[in-house]
Amino acid sequence: MESLQDLFERLQKTAARRTAPISEPEASEQRTHRPRLLPDRHQVGDFFIADITDSVLKGDRHSMEHPMFGLSKKPDRTVRHYEHNGIHVTVKPGADGVATIWDKDVLLYCISKLVAALNEGRQDVSRVVRLTAYDLLVTTNRTTGGRSYEELRAAFERLRGTSIVTDITTNGIRQRRGFGLIDNWEIVEKAANGRMLAVEITLNQWLYNAIVAREVLTLNRNYFRLSGGLERRLYELARKHCGQQPKWVVSLALLHKKSGSMGPLKRFREMVKKIVVSDLLPDYRAKYDGDADQVIFYTKDAKKLAESIIHKSE
Repeated sequence: MESLQDLFERLQKTAARRTAPISEPEASEQRTHRPRLLPDRHQVGDFFIADITDSVLKGDRHSMEHPMFGLSKKPDRTVRHYEHNGIHVTVKPGADGVATIWDKDVLLYCISKLVAALNEGRQDVSRVVRLTAYDLLVTTNRTTGGRSYEELRAAFERLRGTSIVTDITTNGIRQRRGFGLIDNWEIVEKAANGRMLAVEITLNQWLYNAIVAREVLTLNRNYFRLSGGLERRLYELARKHCGQQPKWVVSLALLHKKSGSMGPLKRFREMVKKIVVSDLLPDYRAKYDGDADQVIFYTKDAKKLAESIIHKSE
C-alpha cells in the first residue's frame, strides 16, 4: 500500500511535469479544440464563381505529402527540417511567422484557377494569378467582413515571407533550390473604403511547374470546413496516400513526422484519437490501432471497399 510520503512525492512529480515550460509551438498545439466542422457559410446554390466549384478544387500533391505549413494560428518562427526517403525540406519563417495551413487556402484557390484555365486550353496561363478577394473568401468558406480581408492580407505576407528549401522534383525538374511560397502579391483594385477588391499573386516557379505538369489532386470542398490544422493535414495525407486505394496504413511515428506537428508524440497520439472518434474527415475514415501504434485510413466509398474485399477473397 502506498504511504502518505510516497503519495506526496508522486503528486509533487506530477505537478512539476504539468508546470514545466514548453515551447510556444508545442503549447499552441496543446490548446486543441474539440474537432468540429465549421458551418457551410456559402452553399453552392447561393453563389456562382466561374472556374471554381467543389468538383474542381485542386491541391499540389507535393505539399500534400510533405510538411510545408504550420498547423497553428499562433505566430511561429521555428525553422523546420524534414527528411524522408531522400526528400529534404527546410521551412524558414519570415518576420510575420511561418505560413499556416489556413494560408495555404490562397494557393489552393490559385492552383484551382490555373488548372481550370489549362483544361479550357487557354493560352494566357502564367505564374501571375489575378483573383477577386471576395471570391477567394467565399470559395474557402470564410466570412466576408472587414476582418477577413485583413486576415487575407496577413496570409499573403506570411506566404511571401516563408522560405522553402527543397529538392522535390516538379515537372521532371529536380534541383536543390530555395523560394518563397509566393514570389509577390499586389492589390490591383481597391474599393472606396480602401478594402482590396482584386489582387495579383505571382506563384513561385516550383509550384507553377507542378501545376503545368498536372501534379495535382482533387480535394473535397468540405476540407475548408475542417476547423483544426491537424484535421486538415491528416485529410491531405489521406488523400495523397490513399488515392484510389481503399486504405492506407501508417505508423503513428511516421504520421507525426509527415504531419509537421511540433508537439510531442504522446500529445499527437491523443489528438489523433480525438480526430478518429469525431469521424469528420471528408472522404476518409480513420482507425487507431493501439497494439501496433498505427493509424489506418479507409475510404468512405463503400463500393471501393467492397471491391477490395472481393479482390482479396479471390
